[in-house]
Amino acid sequence: MKALVLEKYNELVFKEVPDPEIHPNEVLVKVKACGICGSDVHGLDGSTGRRIPPMIMGHEASGVIVKTGVDVHNWKTGDRVTFDSTVYPLNDWFTLEGMYNLSDNREVLGVSPGTYKRDGAFAEYIAIPQHILYKIPENVTFEQAAMVEAVAVALHSINVSEIKTGDKCVVVGAGMIGIFILKLLRISGAATIIAIDINAKHLEQAKDAGADYTFLSTDENLNDKIVALTNNRGADISFEAVGLSDSVNIAIDILRKGGKTVLVGNVSPKVDLPLQKVVTRELKVLGSCAIRGEYEVVLDLLETGKISVDDQISAIAPLSEGAIWFDKLYRKVEELNKVILVP
Repeated sequence: MKALVLEKYNELVFKEVPDPEIHPNEVLVKVKACGICGSDVHGLDGSTGRRIPPMIMGHEASGVIVKTGVDVHNWKTGDRVTFDSTVYPLNDWFTLEGMYNLSDNREVLGVSPGTYKRDGAFAEYIAIPQHILYKIPENVTFEQAAMVEAVAVALHSINVSEIKTGDKCVVVGAGMIGIFILKLLRISGAATIIAIDINAKHLEQAKDAGADYTFLSTDENLNDKIVALTNNRGADISFEAVGLSDSVNIAIDILRKGGKTVLVGNVSPKVDLPLQKVVTRELKVLGSCAIRGEYEVVLDLLETGKISVDDQISAIAPLSEGAIWFDKLYRKVEELNKVILVP
């Protein structure tokens, strides 16, 4: 089969590789669409340490089952599917406790951090365990299904927040995950939705996604403006979708006493935390990691039209041109959201 292989850092090659072999509990999926994740772009130069070459990246994908293992049940050839990005063991303590995204022996598709290597979906075929498969509704395209992972990450952060009807929420960072958080907040019971970003164009998208108010992060009166929109208290919940010290501090500063912030962004391994503000205002700082069963809900939302993803797809291109699009994303030569590659 053909695949886009990270031969070495900063070198992607479209080449012939062996077809994947499936285990008894796996299916072989013919890939129809695979999105380029920001983590793949960061992995291109080795800065994350989680894409050690040579390997095939890609974990936001969809396709058609073309072969099933002998122990596979309830799935057949011809089924249109998408799949979780996390391959988790079913007998792990965390999985059994309902936290498979935290299981000790989980693996992520298209990731090679040194302790394991699992090739991803920038290829014509990929082997997938049956327990992470999800059926794509008939009215959802393969390209739309390749966006489910990103929406599910956003939905998981909202589930972690335990939002209540009427909560006043702020999203710091209006990149793609932030945009999906905004869209989901609109249907999750939030009374006031505020978006903050350093980029004015991002704030225009945030408004379209459901934000009631938008502010530049450089606004000198930012905190006062947020307080004025939240009953002179501050936000009930903030979502940090960047992962840098400045944005984490904003997400904490704009909270009311007793409020909570959910940290979704994961760009920096360490950030500065205003400890005294967290302690003296009794704030809750929560982490949100990947996905935990949100795929089915997102597919239902897509099927019923309650959420849209098309506005976040910037380009659909052949997998053979993958290196070109990776370069564009890496160098930020264009204002691109999601680029989807089609084998």
